[in-house]
Order: sequence, then C-alpha cells, then structure tokens
Amino acid sequence: MPDLETKSREPEVVTSEPTPRDLEAERKSDETPLEAFASICGILVIGLFALTFIFQNFMIPSASMEKTLLIGDHVLVDRITLAPPAHWMPFVHYRNVHRGDIVVFFKPGYPDLYLVKRVIGIPGDRIHLRNGTVYLNGQPQNEPLAAKTDYSNYVAYRDDFPAVPPSEGQEVEPTWSAELPSRIQGDDLVVPADRYFCMGDNRPMSLDSRYWGFVPRENIVGRPLFVYWSFVTSEAQEYKTSAAERVSFMTHMVVHFFDQTRWDRTLHLIK
Repeated sequence: MPDLETKSREPEVVTSEPTPRDLEAERKSDETPLEAFASICGILVIGLFALTFIFQNFMIPSASMEKTLLIGDHVLVDRITLAPPAHWMPFVHYRNVHRGDIVVFFKPGYPDLYLVKRVIGIPGDRIHLRNGTVYLNGQPQNEPLAAKTDYSNYVAYRDDFPAVPPSEGQEVEPTWSAELPSRIQGDDLVVPADRYFCMGDNRPMSLDSRYWGFVPRENIVGRPLFVYWSFVTSEAQEYKTSAAERVSFMTHMVVHFFDQTRWDRTLHLIK
C-alpha cells in the first residue's frame, strides 16, 4: 500500500484591532520623563489657578459664628459669585450680596485680617437691636441660628445697639466710634451705599459691625460653600503663633487625626 503523506497544519493566528485602552497604555509607556513632568506641572498650574482666583480655603479660628461654623472648621470659599463682574469671564454667574449671606471679607482698616460673618443689612436698610433682637426696617427678625441674649449676659451697648453711645462700649474701634453718630436716624442705624452691616451668629461672643462698622463692598472676598474638614480645636490656638507652638499643634493633628476629626461635618453645606 502506498504510504500516506501526512502534513501538519499551521495554527491559525487570530488578530484583533487594538482597543482605545490598549492605545492609551502604549502611549503612556512611551511617555518620556520630561513629558510626564510637563503633565504634572499642567495639573499643578490649573489647581493653583483655581485656588487663587476661583476658590480659597480658610480655617475658622473663633466662636463668633457658632453653631453655624465651629472652631477648627476648614471651609472652601467661592471667590467668584460675589466678585465684581469680569468681561473676560462672561459665562460665570455673578450676583449681588444678599441679606443672610455668610461672607468672608477683610476687616475694615485691617487689610490682612480675614473675618467671616453673616450679612444683616444691605444698603438702605435701617437696623437697631433691642435686648439682642435685631429689628430690620422696623420689623423684629426671627433668626433661629443666632444665639440669644438673656439677662445673665446682657451688655447694653451690644444688645441695645445703637441706642447706647459707643463711649459706654468696650473694644469699639475709634474710627467707628467717631463715624457712628452720623449714621443714626431716629432709633436706627442706616446702611450707606456700597456698605454692609455684618454680625456673627454667636451674638454674645461676636465682635462685628457693632464694634468696627460697615463692611465696604470691595472688602468682600467671597462666600464659604462647605466644610471640607473639621478638627476639634481650642479657641486659644488662634493666639499660639510661635513656630514651636505651630509645630506642636500640627503634630497633635497628625496623632489625633482619626479620633478628633469631626467626621459628621465633612462636606457640611454652609447656609
């Protein structure tokens, strides 16, 4: 019988088109260190731009806004919405300052000192306090977030403002003491154009427009949006400014990050 010739068959090779993920992985593998460095720099520049012109972070150092804001709250501030409109950013939402807004601003006469308070009066408003209750344009205000004054902590200048002259108050700025009488009509303080009357929610503990006057429109930096981190902090920490004290507190934050972070305030909206 004739021999049967057998031939082995070559295996078939199946090819497929590269997926976008494969192409991206190949591109990254071919990326030079210089290109990687340029990409990182680009991200850093975008982040720096956002933190300089769009957002800014602040830490709350005092109890003047409790319980809306606590000492040790770290907040993200929107610098755009309340800013003067810019022609080079026509699609950005701008608006005027409203009553009830919480704003971050430079303290009048102190261009390097940031404060955060709630706007009580806008231009043209008439304001006075009686026993700690705010009267706005003749009407008593229901302010559920504001701490109330009682007879145990009553202070005449603070709680019956502006009926009591500033000479009888404490910690009143001299410039405001001189200006205040000219802004009073009848029983009311009248807010002038481009100025705002601001107070802390913790009224008995707040040094605010009652003590240093109106906030100029140009002093307003922005409005806090939310708390991105909150850490239990003593009010005395504000006055510990030496290098050793700062390093000590930073070490304390690292050691107690998990047990003294107020986790329930993370991403807490501010209003």
